[in-house]
Amino acid sequence: MADQNPKTLRLILGDQLNHKHSWYNGDQDHIVYFMAEMRQETDYVKHHIQKVVAFFMAMRGFKEWMDDRGFENVYYQLDHKDNQQDLVDNLNALIEKHSIEKFEYLAPDEWRLDQQLKDFCESLEIEWQGYDTEHFLTKRMDVKKFFEGKKRLTMEYFYRDMRKKYDIMIEGDKEPEGGKWNYDQSNRKKWDEKTPIPHERGFRKDVSEIIELLEKEGVATFGRIDETNFNWPTTRQDALDVLNYFCENLLEHFGDFQDAMHTDQDYLFHSRLSFAMNSKLLSPMEVIETAVDRFRESEKTNNPIHISQIEGFIRQILGWREFMRGIYWKEMPDYQHRNELENRNKLPDFYWTGETKMNCLKHSINNSLDNAYAHHIQRLMITGNYALLTMTDPNYVDEWYLGVYIDAIEWVEITNTRGMSQWADGGLVATKPYVSSGSYINKMSNYCKGCAYQVNKKKAEDDACPFNSLYWHFLDEKEVHFSNNQRMNMMMALLKKMDPDLLKAHKNKAEKVINSPEDY
Repeated sequence: MADQNPKTLRLILGDQLNHKHSWYNGDQDHIVYFMAEMRQETDYVKHHIQKVVAFFMAMRGFKEWMDDRGFENVYYQLDHKDNQQDLVDNLNALIEKHSIEKFEYLAPDEWRLDQQLKDFCESLEIEWQGYDTEHFLTKRMDVKKFFEGKKRLTMEYFYRDMRKKYDIMIEGDKEPEGGKWNYDQSNRKKWDEKTPIPHERGFRKDVSEIIELLEKEGVATFGRIDETNFNWPTTRQDALDVLNYFCENLLEHFGDFQDAMHTDQDYLFHSRLSFAMNSKLLSPMEVIETAVDRFRESEKTNNPIHISQIEGFIRQILGWREFMRGIYWKEMPDYQHRNELENRNKLPDFYWTGETKMNCLKHSINNSLDNAYAHHIQRLMITGNYALLTMTDPNYVDEWYLGVYIDAIEWVEITNTRGMSQWADGGLVATKPYVSSGSYINKMSNYCKGCAYQVNKKKAEDDACPFNSLYWHFLDEKEVHFSNNQRMNMMMALLKKMDPDLLKAHKNKAEKVINSPEDY
C-alpha cells in the first residue's frame, strides 16, 4: 500500500519555539523542519545586539532539542552556503531540493510575516496548511469579538472575563478571590531600599561565536553586550529556572514595587520572563500556574504572599499581554500609520548613547543599552514620556522600541508604544496620554536625587527639570485634542489658570529642549 503521508516541509520561525506543540507528537518520518537565521529578520529594523544573539541562541538550542529527538531538520546559520537570506527564496529552494509535497507553517505573530507567508502559499502549486502556535490564551480576533458593540476597549473588563474563563483565582459565583479584581492601587510603591532583593544565581554564557558571526556578516546592531557573561534565558530549562527563581524569591514583593525605579537596580522584582514567553519557550498558562502554586504554598506558612503581589503579576500576563495582542490583530495594518497628534520630531541621539544630563533618561536608556531591557514604567513614563512630550514622530519611537528591547516583537511593541505610550491611536488603548512632569518621576524613583536639574524648587529656569516645561508646553500645544477628554479636565483647567508669563517661560524652555536636546 502506498504511503499516504506527503513529504512535508514545516517552517518554524524564531519566536515559535514551543516545545509542547502538537506538531512534535506522532509520526515524524515524512516531515522536514526548517529554521533559519536570515538577514531579512536581522535587517528589517536595527536591533540591539543582545536581541539578535538571544534569538539565534534560542533557535540553535531548539534545533539541538529536535536533533536529540531524531527529527529531520534543516537549519541555516547566518553564513550557511545555501542561505539566501530571504524566507520565500529559502522555502522555494528547499521545496525543490527535498521534493516537498506539502508545506506547513505556524501562524506568525507579526503582520508583515503573516502577509508574506499568505502570499507565498497562494503562489504554491503544492498543498499547504497553517496551524495555530498553541501558545496564546486567546485567538487573534477574540478581543475584537469581545468588544463588538462597546464604545470603549477597556482592558479591565476583558481581564475579568479572562479570569472567569480560565478560573484563575475565582471564588463562588464567578467572584474574584479576595473580593477585588484589581489591586493596582497597591502596586505603586517607591522601593524603600530596605526590602532586600535576593541575588540572582542565574547562568552566564559565552556568546562570542555569534558576535563574531554578526561582525563577519556585517549585521548592523546597537547596544552593549558582555560576550562571556550573557544571562538571558535561551533554552526551555533556562526559562524554567528563571520562572522558579522569580516565584521563590521575587513574587512576594512584585506587586508592591512593579512601578518603582532605582539607580542601583536594573530589574528590581521583575521576572525577566518576557523574552522566554515571547519566543514561546514558556507558555502563559504555565507561568501563571507556577506563580499561583507558589502563592498557595505561601498561604500555608506564617509569611503568606499578599494577594496584591500575585494579582498584579497575573494581570500583566492574562490581561494586558493577551489584550494588546488582540488590539494588534484587530487594528493592523492601519495601526502602524496612526499619528493622531501629528507629531513629527526626531528622537535625540542620546537614545542611542545614553549621554544626557537628565538623570532619569540617562539611567533608563543606559539600562536599555546595557541589558536590552527596561521595565514597563521606565518605558512608559521615562523614555516614552519624553518622546511624547517632545512630540516625536511615532515612527521613530516604534523603530527604537522595536530594536532596543529583547522582548520586542511587533504585536506587543507597537500596541504599547504607538497606543499606550505615544497616544498615536487617539485613545484606542489609553483613555488619556501617559505624560507627566518631573514630579511623578521623583515620586516613583530616586532618579531626581543628584540630577543636574531641580525637580521641585525651580520652574522654568535653566536648571529646572526639563520635564516640567515640556509637560506644560505639550498640554498647551495639543489642547485641541484633549478639550473633550474628561480624564484631562483637571490638568487642562490648571493650564488655563497658569500665569501667562510662567506659561511663556515654560514654552520657551521646552522649545530649547526640543530643538537642542544635545544641550540637556
